[in-house]
Amino acid sequence: MTPHPYEDPAGRRIIFWRHGRTEWNRKGLFQGQEDIDLDATGQDQAARAAEVLLTRQPTRIVSSDLRRARDTALALASLTGLEVRHDARLRETDAGRWQGLSFAQIDERFPEDNAAWRGGDPEVRAGGAESRLDVGRRMLAAVTDAVAGSSEGETLVVVSHGGSIRAALAALMGLPPERWGALAGLSNCHWSEVHEVVGRKDALFSWQLTEHNVGLGSLPSEPLEG
Repeated sequence: MTPHPYEDPAGRRIIFWRHGRTEWNRKGLFQGQEDIDLDATGQDQAARAAEVLLTRQPTRIVSSDLRRARDTALALASLTGLEVRHDARLRETDAGRWQGLSFAQIDERFPEDNAAWRGGDPEVRAGGAESRLDVGRRMLAAVTDAVAGSSEGETLVVVSHGGSIRAALAALMGLPPERWGALAGLSNCHWSEVHEVVGRKDALFSWQLTEHNVGLGSLPSEPLEG
């Protein structure tokens, strides 16, 4: 793997990888924590993206326990021989009453909350359940625990979901909550990468975003939540 020009070779790396496409993604439905399988396109996306991520020389894989993430993680595990550890804290946002609805239906039935959600309000609760702050807290705890097991220069792959990865990145980099909306979401089977800044004392600012929403150009782009 060619190192990033600003990367400290002693620093650890985290790759946040969103799962492949599902039928609900294709239909534009908010999945939340509903346990939906990859469709045929999603399985193909995972297989092809895994071949690229193999070149990043991953050393650990941790995944959401929802099937669409688990099966995406297995595509990489089958190439690396690594065991996948599952963590329920890496699940997508619990979207309560919004789960299974199209984005148009959510806008029609919950216009005020949806406008706040789409506007990036970190405190509004999706479908009355979790806020982005809630998701960011649990994702940060899960990622912090997972990366603690990595040694200098190693790469952790976190397989998760569009909304939860976005919250994790914002929390990990210490962005103020009102600015979390500045980060775009990830397309299906795309990934973002952060590198550790070695020697920086403030743990909230010890990670730098070096790649965001990267993937094979031929992978179809789908809704960025779920």
